[in-house]
Parts: sequence; structure tokens; C-alpha cells
Amino acid sequence: MTKKAFITGITGQDGSYLVELLLSKGYEVHGLVRRASTSNTSRINHIVSDSRDLQKNLFLHFGDLSDNEMISNIMYNVKPDEIYHLGAQSHVRVSFDTPEYTGNVTGLGTTRILEAIRRANNNAKFYQASSSELYGSALPPQNEVTSFQPRSPYACAKLYAYWMTRNYRDGYQLFASNGILFNHESPRRGETFVTRKITRGIAGILAKKEQYLYLGNLDARRDWGFAPEYVECMWQILQQEKPDDFVLGTGETHSVKEFLSEAFSYVGLDMDAHVRIDPKYFRPTEVEVLIADPAKARKHLNWDPKIKFRDLVRIMVDAELRAVGLEPAGDGDARVNKIFPNRWWQAD
Repeated sequence: MTKKAFITGITGQDGSYLVELLLSKGYEVHGLVRRASTSNTSRINHIVSDSRDLQKNLFLHFGDLSDNEMISNIMYNVKPDEIYHLGAQSHVRVSFDTPEYTGNVTGLGTTRILEAIRRANNNAKFYQASSSELYGSALPPQNEVTSFQPRSPYACAKLYAYWMTRNYRDGYQLFASNGILFNHESPRRGETFVTRKITRGIAGILAKKEQYLYLGNLDARRDWGFAPEYVECMWQILQQEKPDDFVLGTGETHSVKEFLSEAFSYVGLDMDAHVRIDPKYFRPTEVEVLIADPAKARKHLNWDPKIKFRDLVRIMVDAELRAVGLEPAGDGDARVNKIFPNRWWQAD
């Protein structure tokens, strides 16, 4: 019998990779798309027009995480076996400007889905996309028992969603799991996130379309991995016998400045000649260091991320250069193909 999956945030970075993964496994996939005056499905358009007819197993539903009735109706009509809740107002810096909206969508949106599952009583498995931002100022490395110390409205909303997931699991015996994912990037990352700002900026400079790249805090350190690998682990979390919470990360940390240096040196540009600091990109409260301790995932999920920092930077830079009509600086995509000879996602 064909499994059904429902994905919120299907048009985002993780959602687009996840739908490719699930379709490759023979799932019928339903996704929530926010209705807008302009198309916001660019990351999944290659699936919608797929020549292999994969689109026949993909169904999009227009709606919003703030609409309880709509969510309940989708759950009742679709009756999914697995629910991947990836949708959110996910930009940390923006959450300081829109704290109420962030809380409504990122926090309460989770409750609306959990309550719809409880009322439907159809034994659907639920995955909550939690975030390393939960840890905030907690001392690294951070794992499943590290105390949460959120430092942004986004992190506070995610903390609410994390504990609601735990409470519905304990109180109503739902199969509800949290994936506490540390930063994971790809060529499909949103353009306002710092890694993508850097790679897009480099491509713009090389294409003679711009001269400077404006950024905020260069000293912030993050644990950066490759998004498709994290998406595979989301699926694995819902294939476990019992629901649980897992930290996913590489176990390495690098600063924004290191990312800049690696990316600029890869294409032979002088970073200091092109990077400028703009105070508007600083957060009111900063998270200085995030580094995962993924020992539990390594033991129970066989977690072994293959793409590390240097390869990640090169993959993203090469994809950006191709996007503006320039030759890649190296062999980033070939490296991916070597590591993943049977890769299930489309190259960017």
C-alpha cells in the first residue's frame, strides 16, 4: 500500500529535498503552499514538470499555518501516514522585527497540526523541525540533554513547538519526534541567509554586477552541514519503532569569517576588498557558538554526514556561478556525485 506524507514548508530548502526523497521511495506526497500573488514554488517546479511523471504523486494544497480549520480539513481528507512539519517563519534576524507573527506561525502552527492529528486519531507519525537556535547561549557542544537558552523570538517560538511535541507524545501517545537540526545549507538555501548571501555575492562580484557584500557579525560560529543528508535523517527518524528526539550536526564549528575566507579564496578573490560590515544585520541578542554532539543519532540512526565544511562551501559557490552563467571554480558537483553515486535529488 502506498504511503502518504504531508509536508509543511514544501517549497523551502528542506521541503524541496524531502519531496524528492519521498517520491523516490514511492510515496504519495501532499504539501502545504502559502498562497501568494506571485509563484513561490521555484524549488519544486522541476518536480511539477517532471518527465518521469513523478508529479502524479505530488499534490499541493494552498493554505497557511495560522488557519486551524484548513489544517484540520487537510488532515481529515488526506489522512497522511507521516507528517513532516518544516514550515515556519524561519529567519532569525527577521523574527526580531516580527515577533508576534513568528510566534503565531512557528510556535502555534505546530500546536494546530498536533491537535489535528489528535482529533483525527489516525496514528500518523509526526516530525517537528526543531532548531539548534534553541540552545542559544548554552555552552557547546550541545546535545539532547543540554539546557535550552533561546536568544531570539524565532528560538522562543521553536522552543514552544519543541515542548508541545513532547507533551503531545507523552500526554496522547502520539508518534511525535523532534529533529534538532544544526545549520544545514545547500544551493537551495534562502537568499537572505548568510551562507547564501556570501555565495550569491561572490557570483555577483565575478559577474561584474556588484562590488561589495554587506554582512553583520563575522565572529558567530555555526555547525554547518549539507541539507540533503539532514533530510534523509528526517525520514529515518520517522522509521524508528518509537518516537524520540535527535540532534543532527557535523560536530564541527566554523565562523562566518571562515566561510567567507574559504569561499573567496576558492574563486581567487580578495575578501577584504569586497566585504563590508553593516550594523543593520546584527541581532539584538547574538548566539555566539553552536556545535552539535550527535552521538545519539550516530548510535541509533547511523548518522555519518559525508559533506563537511570545505566541500559544502565549494558546492554552493559552484552552483551560484553556474546560475549566473559562469564556469564553476572547481569540482564541487563532481565531489557530490562521487560521495553519492546514487543521489536521489536533482543537481542545482
